[in-house]
Amino acid sequence: MTTYTAEDVIDTTHIPGELQPVMAALAGEARALARKIARGPLAGALGAAVGENTGGDTQKALDVEADEAYMAALRGTGVRWYASEEQDDVVEIDSAGRFALAIDPLDGSSNIDVNVSIGTIFSIFEAKDDARASFLRPASEQIAGGYVIFGPQTGLVVTFGNGTQYYVLDPDTGRFVLVEERMKLPEETREFAINASNMRHWSRPVRAYIEDCLAGKEGPRDKDFNMRWVASLVAETHRILSRGGIFLYPGDARPGYERGRLRMVYECAPIAFLIEQAGGLATDCCDPILGQKADSLHARTPFVFGSADEVTRVATYHDLPERETSALFNQRGLFRA
Repeated sequence: MTTYTAEDVIDTTHIPGELQPVMAALAGEARALARKIARGPLAGALGAAVGENTGGDTQKALDVEADEAYMAALRGTGVRWYASEEQDDVVEIDSAGRFALAIDPLDGSSNIDVNVSIGTIFSIFEAKDDARASFLRPASEQIAGGYVIFGPQTGLVVTFGNGTQYYVLDPDTGRFVLVEERMKLPEETREFAINASNMRHWSRPVRAYIEDCLAGKEGPRDKDFNMRWVASLVAETHRILSRGGIFLYPGDARPGYERGRLRMVYECAPIAFLIEQAGGLATDCCDPILGQKADSLHARTPFVFGSADEVTRVATYHDLPERETSALFNQRGLFRA
């Protein structure tokens, strides 16, 4: 196990003192992981399937390796409870710790072998004596949330409830350097991200919203939109934080997708925290994510986040009469007044 000193791996100026050991462990292991990812196939078969996690998703070799590395690095940093996408249940790693940390060790792992940005997502709560109760609580009780993105640059985006901070790993020094103290998400956008191959399974409000975007200048939105889809939540989030946009992963009619596929505790809750601290909004299509709590460790939720005006607009579509959302986009009266 490697022990990391905060000052050696990250600029600690804006990190609360009690969380500096935790952030040092996360940053240190992210740095090591970035080196391995950058080597690609030279580091071995990182994208090889090695099993299946509790949620039924295929585990890649790097999923498991990242999980083990983060858990080992976090021992002795004040983290009592460790919850991971790759673990069936909560693991106690320090009985005297005061924090509970939930993590998706390697988000977007289907992209490992195609050289597309992937990442790590994490959420931190104050620990309770009950392991599961430490995580099955309102998302608004998070004391930190963030992600690491492994791309052309390795970045760390985190909030401690006072703005969204952006750090970049300097490859020359091996430290994460603060480059933006308060990220601000643009209020307006002409860009949306959704997996359009599932359109036939969407609810009428979601389909109506996307149809109106696709109608462009000739439709009720009176402007042209671009569509993006990376299949990496971290990559989608980073683009939206950087230049605006909206992301949608709704529930749909397919068996097992009624609540979408994204996990509340270690994916949606921390991303919602980051987005709202940057001036955006995050909902389950209708209601704010930060006002909700998961009923199980690996529970899923529909997820919509991004520029505030667009997220609010999606919720408005869910309030429309059925005749409005059932109509073709060029017949719908929404926002035409």
